Amino acid sequence: MSDSQGEPEAWWFNSKTNEVEFGRLAAALDRIGPFDNKQDAERALQIVSDRAAVWRAEEENDS
Repeated sequence: MSDSQGEPEAWWFNSKTNEVEFGRLAAALDRIGPFDNKQDAERALQIVSDRAAVWRAEEENDS
């Protein structure tokens, strides 16, 4: 299934409502994702936090 722009439908985390949504329902500014499944979208904030920690560690190692 594709959205109106021809992109595959996906799961998103709405950072404004703190809810998981299927498809691009919220404004881009309020969406985190896309995710392949609902479970990953539910963990969006943890995934973002984990990735940020990895990036910080990489930056510290580059210094």
